[in-house]
Amino acid sequence: MTTRDGAAELRLEDLYREHFGFVWRSLRHLGVAEADVEDSAQDVFVIIHTRLATFEQRSRLTTWIYGICINVAQARRRRAHVRHELTTDPQIMPVDETQVATADEIYGRREAERLLDAILDTLPIEQRAVFTLFELEGRTCEEIAQLCAIPIGTVYSRLRLAREAFKRASARLEARERFAGGGT
Repeated sequence: MTTRDGAAELRLEDLYREHFGFVWRSLRHLGVAEADVEDSAQDVFVIIHTRLATFEQRSRLTTWIYGICINVAQARRRRAHVRHELTTDPQIMPVDETQVATADEIYGRREAERLLDAILDTLPIEQRAVFTLFELEGRTCEEIAQLCAIPIGTVYSRLRLAREAFKRASARLEARERFAGGGT
């Protein structure tokens, strides 16, 4: 659809369909817990809906959406509270020998994701955003600068700081697990 002046009119349903995956990944990378990401994505699209008419297209649409994702993730962090989840023992079922490796792989992947989230949670949101866009999304520094609406030098600086903090947090976790495991 176009407006009288010939500019493309943005429709929420098109934006949702086109950018939902980006919003979902961005929220997860920005530290929104998997259990909360659906609600947070809805929050992002509610904000997009209410502010869409005021979007002046001075920046790229993805930059605008990513800024909203950062704000929603920060708000979610501010009001986060400690959750106590009760897990139940899994029912004992016979194990299919051909699926043991698959179960091990799934456990390993989940454990790696848990550790990654724990390390990323130690980073300030600005560093986390740059780090996840570069390291997990594979974006270039130029793309990150545009997406976050920051100078390229700031991207390099935040990426360097985030990598250093990531290494320190990773080493701490590794030492903690070694200590907890009896030094094995």
